[in-house]
Amino acid sequence: MDVYTKAMKKNAFRVTKERGMTASRIHVPGGHMDAKYLSMIQNIAETYGNGTVHITSRQGFELPGIRFEDMPQVNEMLQPVIEGLGINQAEAGEGYPASGTRNVTACIGSRVCPYACYDTTAFAQRIEKAIYPNDLHFKIALTGCPNDCAKVRMHDFGIMGMTEPHLEPDRCVSCGACVKFCRKKSTGALKMEKYRPNRNAEKCIGCGECVLNCPTRAWTRSSQKYFRLTLLGRSGKKNPRLGEDFIKWADEESIVKIILNTYDYVEHYIDRKAVGGKEHIGYIVDRTGFEEFKKWALRDVSLPEIAEVFSPIYWHGIKYPPGKSRQSVFRVDFYAFLLCLR
Repeated sequence: MDVYTKAMKKNAFRVTKERGMTASRIHVPGGHMDAKYLSMIQNIAETYGNGTVHITSRQGFELPGIRFEDMPQVNEMLQPVIEGLGINQAEAGEGYPASGTRNVTACIGSRVCPYACYDTTAFAQRIEKAIYPNDLHFKIALTGCPNDCAKVRMHDFGIMGMTEPHLEPDRCVSCGACVKFCRKKSTGALKMEKYRPNRNAEKCIGCGECVLNCPTRAWTRSSQKYFRLTLLGRSGKKNPRLGEDFIKWADEESIVKIILNTYDYVEHYIDRKAVGGKEHIGYIVDRTGFEEFKKWALRDVSLPEIAEVFSPIYWHGIKYPPGKSRQSVFRVDFYAFLLCLR
């Protein structure tokens, strides 16, 4: 059976190493779903696949061993899952309309974890609704707190929960527990002054350790949800790197707007002649310069007064120049480091 592979991939079916066979890739925004959908996925895997299910690194499911000719039937069986997870769709029964923008991933968040500063699942689902479907290659991850269990610095957009802790002095018994745990587990942003903990706002990363460890609940989380937004982490063969901080104490509305603005930026600047018509956002920013990206990203964005924007941003990571060994790469980085010390 002849198949147009570009259309197949756009429909979220993978090109596999086995001729005539594919694998269905199932989106699960935020990595959270009702258990009833698991039996539907099992049914598809056993009816049209090879009876196995792979849990992907992006919190979705992949069902291998599907014949090309069975893709329409698989799409029909996926319809209740797609509808149940609230995924935007061009036409019912036709499966996923795009696969470029990857599944939005998230840690378990405040529905379960006491460290989380917000509901990661709800925010992930909101972002998915705003950006999907789209053929542009974007990766977004959310984590509930600075512990970063979701490893968000490996993604194009990393969204890390923060809270601005508030102290009720009348409830404080000057035990020093908050100061001790902040020093041992976080940044040491608290110290005792006149028998009361004093918070250094510049050192505070909004982790909430003080809230969690106060025995009298004198510390509470802010009602306003805040976030640290990191940018343009990536893996790959040329320059894998961790994402860097862009905004600290951002709000939800601003983050959604920044992501949508970045889609416009990529549509404008992407190299249409790139392999497969895809160019990673980070390489586009490397080419246009960070200030141009920043101009697009912050267009019509109203950040909270507390927000801090980092500019300019410099990324590092490992670089693999063509024709040079890993040892020579190390020497280049080492000499650059020495020059910085002069």
